Amino acid sequence: MENKDKKEEIIKEENTMEEDKVEYDETKEELEKDTEKVEEKKEIEENWKDKLNEKEKEIEDLNNKLLRLQADFINYKNRVEREKTSIYTNAAEDIILQILPVLDNFERALHNMEDDNAYYEGVKMIYEQLIDVLNKNGLEEIDCENKSFDPNFHHAVLAEEVEGKEEGIILEVLQKGYMLNDKVIRPSMVKVAK
Repeated sequence: MENKDKKEEIIKEENTMEEDKVEYDETKEELEKDTEKVEEKKEIEENWKDKLNEKEKEIEDLNNKLLRLQADFINYKNRVEREKTSIYTNAAEDIILQILPVLDNFERALHNMEDDNAYYEGVKMIYEQLIDVLNKNGLEEIDCENKSFDPNFHHAVLAEEVEGKEEGIILEVLQKGYMLNDKVIRPSMVKVAK
């Protein structure tokens, strides 16, 4: 009996081993399937990561292009504004430079007319109106009589020795000078003390 029991025990063990083996094989197959699924998921995930990285790079490139275009547009806008201002300033300067001799002639006429008649008063009113319009457009007379000579604002055409006056003091204004928006457009022609 003992042998029989041993045999039975051996058979049971073999059956158990066989069942374990089947279970092991099934588990192994399941694991292999799960491993394949995990690898597939990893592959899919990597593909998505690659695509995501591509899209992020594309977005970054587009953002950089947009920023460059915005900067170019701002620069263009500023350049156009400067050019417009420059054109206006240059046009105003050109016109005013052409009007200055007329202004000089008005001053000569007023200086040489008798100031007690209606004709003088009419010419003086036109002169003052012209001065007012020019001043509103940025024209300023350069004040220089009895001031120190400054080559940035004055053009010395005569020099004279005068007692009691320092060297470089302006004695007489021969032709008025003018500034347009803080830029000298015609220097004053002056006589200076030596």
